[in-house]
Parts: sequence; C-alpha cells; structure tokens
Amino acid sequence: MVAALIWSSESLDDIDAIAQFISRDSPHHAQRVVEGLFELGDVQVRERFLYSYRLIYEARPDRIAVLAVLHGRRLLESIGERFEG
Repeated sequence: MVAALIWSSESLDDIDAIAQFISRDSPHHAQRVVEGLFELGDVQVRERFLYSYRLIYEARPDRIAVLAVLHGRRLLESIGERFEG
C-alpha cells in the first residue's frame, strides 16, 4: 500500500511564491514549473542517478517501467510527452 502524500500549507505557499516569481517573466513557464512540482509528488514516478545520468521510472505493483534515461543537465520538458497519459 502506498502512503498518502500530504502537501503542507507552507509547501503550497512556497509553490505559490515560486509561480509568482517566474510569472513575472513568463506565465507559461510558471505554470509548467508548478505542474512539474506537483508531478514530483506522484509517488509512482521515481528517479535514480548514476554519475551524470538520471533514470526515471514508474513503480507499479505489477511492473517497473523505465520512462527515460538522460543526462542530468537535460531539461525534462524536452521529453515531457513520455510522461503524459
């Protein structure tokens, strides 16, 4: 059984402050960052690092699916379509 994820009011305030700061230059990027932060809370999607490489995988009761292996400096938005659906 997977534990419930609880966002504290302080963490939600942090996200709001981040969004406000980024939206000064780009409301679009602010929205993407906020969405990305909430996706990090998805306990099914995990990541591991080896040297400069990042392996992103989804853990389910019946399988583990590797979603991406990429250099740590590469932006996740460049492979965002892999995480949709």
